[in-house]
Amino acid sequence: MDRTAMGEFLRARREALRPEDLGLRPGARRRTAGLRREEVAQAAAMSTDYYTRLEQARGPQPSPQMLSALARALRLSVDERDYLYRLAGHAVPDRLGRADHVAPSLQRVFARLSDTPALVISHLGETLLQNELAAALLGDHVGARGWERFEAWRWFVRPETERAKYPADDRDRQSRAIVAGLRAAVGVLGPASTAGELAAELEGRSAEFAELWQRQEVAQRFADHKVLIHPELGEIEVDCQVLFTEDRAQALLVLTPEPRSEAEEKIRVLGVLGTQRFTTT
Repeated sequence: MDRTAMGEFLRARREALRPEDLGLRPGARRRTAGLRREEVAQAAAMSTDYYTRLEQARGPQPSPQMLSALARALRLSVDERDYLYRLAGHAVPDRLGRADHVAPSLQRVFARLSDTPALVISHLGETLLQNELAAALLGDHVGARGWERFEAWRWFVRPETERAKYPADDRDRQSRAIVAGLRAAVGVLGPASTAGELAAELEGRSAEFAELWQRQEVAQRFADHKVLIHPELGEIEVDCQVLFTEDRAQALLVLTPEPRSEAEEKIRVLGVLGTQRFTTT
C-alpha cells in the first residue's frame, strides 16, 4: 500500500470536484478548493476523521468496500478507480463480471434528481444508487449482500415481498421480462460469470424460473409504462425513462408521473411519507 501516493490522489480528485457535482449547493464563500473533506466523507458514508487520515497518509488500509464508496463519492472513472485500488494494495475489481462502480456520467444526472423516483441498476438487476423517493416506492436495496443483491433472486425466491409492488395481472409479464434480461446478461458474460451462477441457482430454487428459462427468451427488461403499488398510497402510474451507459452495463431509471395527475400528487405525498409506514391501533 502506497499511503503517500493514495493521499495525494484522493486530495487531487477532491479538489477537482465542485459541490454541484454531488448535487450540493455551492454555498457562499468557500476557502477550500473543490469539495470539503466532510462532504466527501458524507458522500462515502464514512467519518470525516477516517477520510482525513487517508488523505494525510496516516490511515489504515481501506477495505475494498471503502474504496468502492470513495470511488463513487469522488466520481472516479473506471481507470481512476482501478488506480486507487492498486495504490491501496488491493486487486483491481473485475470489470466484466461486476458493474457496481457507477459511471460518473450517470452519477451526475442522478445527483440532480430529487423530486421523482430515480435509481441506477446494473445489467444484473443490482440497485447501485437510489434516491429517497425510489427507496420509499421500491424498497431500499442498496448495500444488499449475497444473492439478495439481485432483483431476479428476490422476485423468484422471495415473491411474497417483491411482487407486492406490482398488480397481480402484471406479475407474469414481469417474471418473463426478468428472466429474458438475465439470459441476455448470461449471453454477454458467459455461463461461468455471476450471471450464469445466478441462473443456475434460480433453476434449482424456483420451478417457475426453470420453466421460463427453458423458453429461451432474450430481451431488455425495461417497460415504458409501469403501475407500482405502495402499501399506503395504492397504485401509482409512472413512465419509465432509461439512460444507459455506452456499454449498457448500467442504466439510470427515472420514474415520472403524468403532470397534474393523481400519481403526481401521490409522489409528492411519498416524499413526505418516506419509508415510514402507517400503523393502526
